[in-house]
Amino acid sequence: MATIFTKIINGEIPGAFVYEDDRCVAFLDVSPLTEGHAMVVPREEISAWTDLDDDLLDHLMNVAKRIGRAQEAAFECERIGMMIVGYEVPHVHIHVWPTTSMADFDISDRAPMQGAQTLEGPAEKIRQALSQQS
Repeated sequence: MATIFTKIINGEIPGAFVYEDDRCVAFLDVSPLTEGHAMVVPREEISAWTDLDDDLLDHLMNVAKRIGRAQEAAFECERIGMMIVGYEVPHVHIHVWPTTSMADFDISDRAPMQGAQTLEGPAEKIRQALSQQS
């Protein structure tokens, strides 16, 4: 059975995409820790990040870095947080989000945002910042 991320990647469920290539995608989290919280997800369903081959892991981390730089340009923040957790969905995903304090790392009380429009504004900011990267 396909994961929810595969369904988003395949267009069966809407997603606010900020990046796509032949190996991975990045889209905004529907339960963001902060505005602009994105996830970098391989197209291939792999449950644990420790099972990724080295080339794909390197690629995902490089994409996460690009997303983080775009977030730095698009949002007021002190740092960019990054985390791989993997309990919610058995499909590797790297969380990348703008942070201003350690409180932004609390994943215990996240609630879904309402409506796709709430994600489109931050997604567009990230896409614009990505388009200006060299």
